Amino acid sequence: MKRILNIETIEYLDKKVKVCGWVNSRRDHGGIVFLDLRDRSGILQIVSKPDLVKEIKEEYVLEIEGTVQKRPLKMVNKELETGEVELQAEQIRVLVKSEVPPFDFKNKDSVSALSLPTLLDYRPLTIRSEKIKAIFKVSAEVVDSFRRTLKNLDFVEFQSPNIVPVAAEGGAEIFHIDYYDYDAYLAQSPQLYKQIMLGVFEKVFTVTHVYRAEPSITTRHLSEYTSLDIEMAFINSWEDLMDTCEILIKSILTDVQKDCQKELSLFNDEIPDLKVKIPRLKMREAQKIIFERTGRDNRKEPDLEPEDEREICKFARDKYNSEFIFITHYPTKKRPFYTYPDPKDIDHTLSFDLLFRGLEIVTGGQRINDYEMLVKNIKKWGNDVKDFAFYLQAFKYGIPPEGGFALGAERIVKQLLGLENIREATPFPRDTERIDQRLSLSQKRKKTKTKPKKKSKK
Repeated sequence: MKRILNIETIEYLDKKVKVCGWVNSRRDHGGIVFLDLRDRSGILQIVSKPDLVKEIKEEYVLEIEGTVQKRPLKMVNKELETGEVELQAEQIRVLVKSEVPPFDFKNKDSVSALSLPTLLDYRPLTIRSEKIKAIFKVSAEVVDSFRRTLKNLDFVEFQSPNIVPVAAEGGAEIFHIDYYDYDAYLAQSPQLYKQIMLGVFEKVFTVTHVYRAEPSITTRHLSEYTSLDIEMAFINSWEDLMDTCEILIKSILTDVQKDCQKELSLFNDEIPDLKVKIPRLKMREAQKIIFERTGRDNRKEPDLEPEDEREICKFARDKYNSEFIFITHYPTKKRPFYTYPDPKDIDHTLSFDLLFRGLEIVTGGQRINDYEMLVKNIKKWGNDVKDFAFYLQAFKYGIPPEGGFALGAERIVKQLLGLENIREATPFPRDTERIDQRLSLSQKRKKTKTKPKKKSKK
């Protein structure tokens, strides 16, 4: 007999079926035992004689054959999609036994009460919780919607490498790796490869992991995260990028609202309404507004502080009834070498961040597509032109006016669901203290000051 999913049993009333899953809970009532069986589609109530389930406990993996029956009217559970039926067990086979779980991870209130370290230390177990599972259902929908929307806009997906010969963004926040005894790095961004691919498809995107060796531990940073990147050529204006970003964000919100209602309800969260156009403010204008609203003077700072991002989002809600706001024109010296300076104000760039509920979720802008200008900037930013020879080939032989942006998938999910820490928004977070298990001082390797030897070319 072919296995069906729990949710499919509602179509098999009075028929014999086979289901498989985990024992979510067990309730003994004298001459009858109720099991809640969990599979990827949801929960199904199993009714069994005691002798069939003598030693069966929570998290045992079972294969059950039986007849689907309508539940008595008083036993209907409206909270379950299968709440009007139950399976009268006739045969039960234990596929895998389980140890007793160390805590109740199924009750959403119990899971919410767990500390973050405990939640992550027991990740293989806590991820089975309905509430934790919901986070990653929303995450999957965000990525799927990103892909669908861009394909409908005639973008082509490509796969960007994670091992790179040079740091695209510059700076020291990079992970060095030994690559066959050569120096290489984990990619901070797929930026250079996106631009190269414009010479092929004109409009491209990639879903990739990127890596930042940031030593700080905050609620908004990860050492490894999922970057949803796009790049588009033949733009008429750098504002085309924000227009495309707005289309993309609206589509993601619509799809999550449509396909993840059950998951959203577990977090008592509402999808923001994007009927109004997302407001746009220059960074210096935003800093001035923040000063006027709070008295906090960061008007000479090169970027928005976290509290500034939260405050300017409050301003956007108050004035524009918008949960989102674009902040534009970041200082040239604080953006990567490839960012296009504003011709009317070369100290600031044609770049932007999109803030959502107090947190930056998108960064982008127009790129420099002139070969000579790129070479000049690479030198000005203190880099060696030889390190970028491969990348510069594309521009030596012609790349149109272009730009792009990147969305942080985990940040979008964090803000959508109101999570306190970004580590909750990824199944297996990486930071300075964790690679699955929490790292200890005894595991710390002393850094060598000598570079690895390069292999002979003989």
